[in-house]
Amino acid sequence: MFKELNLGGLTVPVPIIQGGMGVGISMSGLASAVANQGGVGVISAAGLGLVHRNKALDYLEANIEGLRTEIRKAKEKTKGVIGVNVMMAMTNFADLVRTSIAEKADVIFSGAGLPLDLPKFLQQDSTTKLVPIVSSGRAAKIICDKWKTLFDYLPDAIVVEGPKAGGHLGFKKDQIDDQNYSLEELIPQVVDVAHSFEDKYNKEIPVIAAGGIYSGADIYKIMQKGAKGVQMGTRFVTSEECDASPAFKQSYINASQADIEIIQSPVGMPGRAVRNNFIDKVRDGLKTPIKCPFHCIKTCDVSSSPYCIITALYNAYKGNMKNGYAFAGSNAYLATKISSVKEIFNEIVDELQAAMQGTTAPERS
Repeated sequence: MFKELNLGGLTVPVPIIQGGMGVGISMSGLASAVANQGGVGVISAAGLGLVHRNKALDYLEANIEGLRTEIRKAKEKTKGVIGVNVMMAMTNFADLVRTSIAEKADVIFSGAGLPLDLPKFLQQDSTTKLVPIVSSGRAAKIICDKWKTLFDYLPDAIVVEGPKAGGHLGFKKDQIDDQNYSLEELIPQVVDVAHSFEDKYNKEIPVIAAGGIYSGADIYKIMQKGAKGVQMGTRFVTSEECDASPAFKQSYINASQADIEIIQSPVGMPGRAVRNNFIDKVRDGLKTPIKCPFHCIKTCDVSSSPYCIITALYNAYKGNMKNGYAFAGSNAYLATKISSVKEIFNEIVDELQAAMQGTTAPERS
């Protein structure tokens, strides 16, 4: 059914990468469950300093210790592939990358900026694979050129994240609904870039499609555009093993399509989230600026921020939706129930098989 994915010599039996979702949404619980089904389970490094609070450490130090703990816990639960998502925009990006490599995470995924110097953190005995996340063919080419020139290294894969993704988006607001920036348009552009480097340097660089992919039918369609695999975050939120609170998961199940909307984040980027009273209050100007206790994101402007983004996301992770909100992909409203990760994988396989045969996947109870 699925063709295995080659990530720099690392074999992934099922070409599904679980998207890294902070704060606390994808940790060792979800990541290990996905890895056990043959996909790539991904721990998000964002906000672990809040989840793993330690009075002896400041937030950034606790973030490092939290990441180390989650990687080790995941590796205890699975022999599958475990990755870490580290955003370029994070203040302690370098420390989190070094920690991931030292703990022998199988893959580092990095976006929210161009990770132009990511290979410099590898040591001679490092086994970690490096995968940038981009939103254009141009960005993919810049990264490949820089990595090859400066480090004689090429990406082990490239994730292309389109404008239907959940959370912070690498697009301007007017580009989000522009078909010229759709994932279906972006994938062939990045595939062309990858092929040019593959041909020149004889290294396979699979392109992974991300953003708005929810079903096996979605996978089938995007693979026709040249993607070798997909990254899915939203689909796995409503799983038993997802590390989020029941209230966070329920916000997906309760949402209508109209509830999934674009907001302006304090970090200066548009984001996609499930509308709730907290978001409405921010829009109405009822939230007041706060002091920044964490300095977690480089681009966050405290002077004009109506709230602390990481605190709001942590509150949602804990189930305090009155003081936070859930980031979500464009198809989050399709969720109807909580399932195990194994059941979700089985459903995706059924949906893909039906799409390949031009039929409808059977409904599961």
